[in-house]
Amino acid sequence: MGTSTDRQGVPVTGSVDAITAYDRAVDHLQRFQIDMVEAATDSIDADPTFAMGHLMLAEMTLMSTDGGDHGAAQELLAAAEAIAADGSLAPRELAHLEAVRRWVAGDMAGAGQVLDQLAFEQPLDVLALFVGHQIDFFSGDAVSLRDRVGRVLPAWDHEDPRFGYLLGMHAFGLEESNLYGLSEEVGRHAVDTNANDVWGIHAVVHTYEMQGRVPEGVRYYQERWDDWAEANFLNVHNSWHYALYLLQGEEPERALAVYDRVLHHDGSEDLSLELLDASALLWRMHLDGLDVGDRWQPLAAAWARCLVPGFYPFNDMHAAMCFVAAGDQARAHELVTALDGIARNADPAVTAHVMTAEVGAPVCRAISAFGGGDYPATVEALFPIRREINLFGGSHAQRDAVQRTLVEAARRSGHTRLARSLLAERLGVRDASTYDWRKVAQTLDADGDADGSRAAAEKADGLVADIRAAVA
Repeated sequence: MGTSTDRQGVPVTGSVDAITAYDRAVDHLQRFQIDMVEAATDSIDADPTFAMGHLMLAEMTLMSTDGGDHGAAQELLAAAEAIAADGSLAPRELAHLEAVRRWVAGDMAGAGQVLDQLAFEQPLDVLALFVGHQIDFFSGDAVSLRDRVGRVLPAWDHEDPRFGYLLGMHAFGLEESNLYGLSEEVGRHAVDTNANDVWGIHAVVHTYEMQGRVPEGVRYYQERWDDWAEANFLNVHNSWHYALYLLQGEEPERALAVYDRVLHHDGSEDLSLELLDASALLWRMHLDGLDVGDRWQPLAAAWARCLVPGFYPFNDMHAAMCFVAAGDQARAHELVTALDGIARNADPAVTAHVMTAEVGAPVCRAISAFGGGDYPATVEALFPIRREINLFGGSHAQRDAVQRTLVEAARRSGHTRLARSLLAERLGVRDASTYDWRKVAQTLDADGDADGSRAAAEKADGLVADIRAAVA
């Protein structure tokens, strides 16, 4: 079977029906729609020798960051390797094959580099751009998150139906590069172009969160509710952001209602990308001493079932939070021991090993120490790496859990000068943070500065009132 092209004119080898299903899967992928897996499977059903169907499914599987999915990705890779053996695949397809081969071998960074090079040669390859963009996110590479997409935009017809979704991706890269004004502008344009661009919506609300413009973020989410809240793979994550807004408004019961309705409930599956959102919300509440009832135990049990230590260290951190908060210090210690072993024997060719050695193991060690009440040890582990935690992935908003843990450990260890300094750093870039002003008030009160504490509390009260007015 000869090489044809997909809808963007990018070379692909397969039957007409397989390519049609592939194009449909790409459309669903850009929208984070659940039907993307079914459409990709349809491409293989239409033509079992359709290599890009196998490779697309392998990339989707690897993007789950679940160690338990690794075997399925290996099988899909093996099928694609067998198809490629006759030498019929186009260079673009062979590049995807090499990317999957590297990722399955543990070289996620190398997979991203292969897709990066492919984007220079095939700037209209939506799959390469999307998967590479997610790899940049998983590895915390803000520059590539921005530029991988940004540099191909001139090659696109701006009237192309898929172009707006690229703008949503670019907006997120701009936000993670701290270019908040430009990110908001590009993200809003993306969402105005495609109301169901849930990644673009996500980028816009990130800009509001990082600038402390929480009331605007609340209103934006509410205005767009029908566009993001259901029937897509990002609804849990976007709901997490909305719950964070509620916490900034000091509405913990409402935040927990979001948790119970969307983030984790009896119908939730053991999906790492969803478990970490649930864990991250409860951990912020845990740090503030808020009662979350019996929610920790089911979450910790879910992590115990699905976690493969060292497979993706960002997951390890969130599992450690759950073990600690659920009172299972023994399991937290076992996780730290496993990660320390990986760090000592890290294979530099395995991206997750490098992440574990540089950030994952010390962060999990700090969380375990926090759970044991050893707050000085938490500070000792986190302070030296506080500016390097992007190395194990996630966004600024997600990694803020680590910074908050450091602030709280400094406060609880009596190191109020450090706590005040850390809070001053945070307020220096985001003055409208309820959390930070409330912590300043508590820290100044502990230092005996009643007037300063009162002023900080009043500042927090004013921010809370504005957020609650937006939520009501």
